[in-house]
Amino acid sequence: MLWVLIIGFFVLMGIGVPIAFSMGLSGIVAIFIDGNIPRVIVPQRIFVAMDSFTLMAIPFFILAGELMNTGGITKRIVKFSSSLIGHIRGGLAHVNILASMFFAGISGSAVADASSIGAMLIPAMVEDGYDDDFSVAVTATSSCIGPIIPPSIGMIVYASMSGLSIGSLFMGGMIPGILMGLVLIMVTYVFAVKRGYKAEPKASLNQIWASFKGAISALLMPLIILGGILSGVFTATEAGAIAVLYGFIVGFLTKQLKVSDLPRIIMNAAVVTTTTMMVIGAAQVMSWLLARQMFPQLITTALTTLTQSPIIVLILILVVLFILGFFMDATALLIILVPVLVPIANQFGFDPIHFAVLVVMTVQIGAVTPPVGILLFITCNIGKIPVSKGAKAVAPFLAAMIAVVLLCLFIPGIITWIPSFFAS
Repeated sequence: MLWVLIIGFFVLMGIGVPIAFSMGLSGIVAIFIDGNIPRVIVPQRIFVAMDSFTLMAIPFFILAGELMNTGGITKRIVKFSSSLIGHIRGGLAHVNILASMFFAGISGSAVADASSIGAMLIPAMVEDGYDDDFSVAVTATSSCIGPIIPPSIGMIVYASMSGLSIGSLFMGGMIPGILMGLVLIMVTYVFAVKRGYKAEPKASLNQIWASFKGAISALLMPLIILGGILSGVFTATEAGAIAVLYGFIVGFLTKQLKVSDLPRIIMNAAVVTTTTMMVIGAAQVMSWLLARQMFPQLITTALTTLTQSPIIVLILILVVLFILGFFMDATALLIILVPVLVPIANQFGFDPIHFAVLVVMTVQIGAVTPPVGILLFITCNIGKIPVSKGAKAVAPFLAAMIAVVLLCLFIPGIITWIPSFFAS
């Protein structure tokens, strides 16, 4: 049954069946072939996966991002980012990355980041003389920061599957997310100098202050969310609800949000949420079947037979996750593999926060790699270029992000320092 499940999944993916249906159908076929598992287990596991107070944070954060985007927050973030670093060579590209870092503190979603910031900056960069594939590559890779800097939908999913503290995972992603943004800026600067991309006019202190005042409502949101979670005032799910309320208040006070916008906003958030929850439900069926077939034990035995070195085991796990990210959605990977990986992490004595953040970072990088890479597809569609062209341009930025993951792997303090500080 195990081979039917795995091979069936990849065959369905290979012929273009959407990932949620690929997981669900392969699970159903495997159950029929086994013959000893009641059919009712499929809807039961789907319901169990979605019946989670923790996962209720996902629709809230998605809706909050939609509200803030419609309320003109994206434009204000871009303007503030431009006033800070637009004067550096390759200014608009740097603005793109910094805006993604700020926007990450609002939605926690890479797709929301790529869609909102990409729609604004990719055409502007191309019009300003940047190569279209470069513009797409910068946007796609910087969008990966969204699920790393808190709040993070990926870390909410990981916490729901592992029982770890969401607040600790959020704190663990802060430094790696910022570091990833800085490394992408460095790579961008090298390309800007090599290709002669221009800088924007340098903003005066008054202009910086004015743009800061315009963006302050967006910059306060992550502080409110994280402050409330870490102080114990509210949970991550309650933080999501507060983020929605905050988005409503900011939108209406700034007169950027209208009542007539609400049906469209709610519909967009509902579509994204439904897609995500379908993946989560179907992935839970596959994850349960893998656990029933003792897949975690098989992997642990294989790894211990291969090597006794914890660091080599960790590297092998990340390599496998990176390769699987070529073919699978990040959320699906987390739902399927976290129950498999947590026992392995415990077996080899990995720090749970360090391990969790590394896993989230690695699977998120897969979102910019073909053939499935959703961020690459979104940004190439905005930039009106072939995915093959975008994939080639992404390569140096992808290498830079992998270097950050390796740095975090060999220097655990990059991830664990802030969580340990708050824990003490």
